[in-house]
Amino acid sequence: MEDDKVENVINIIKEMEIKDKLRLGICLSRSSWTNLMYDKAKMYEKFDKKLKEIDEEYRSTLINFSKYFIVMFTMAKIMEMEQAGQNKVALYLINRINFKHDF
Repeated sequence: MEDDKVENVINIIKEMEIKDKLRLGICLSRSSWTNLMYDKAKMYEKFDKKLKEIDEEYRSTLINFSKYFIVMFTMAKIMEMEQAGQNKVALYLINRINFKHDF
């Protein structure tokens, strides 16, 4: 059952544009509702830096992430998961984004 939830969320992420993947990473790393084993502050820094490189709006204004339905829907699905599932999704998301420096 949990593996089905993880697979469904990964399929949603596969269809996202890079900006939405980065927005999701930022939400995931800033949320107090996720129990990630990874360094959330470092994750946030990487996603934030990458999104600033490619998104002028994010760089220049305060963004209300709730206007990105797919990001909020995916976050809701992730928050329903157990810790192991959340970590699988976070690891998948990190591996899908090409960072210039190692995590």
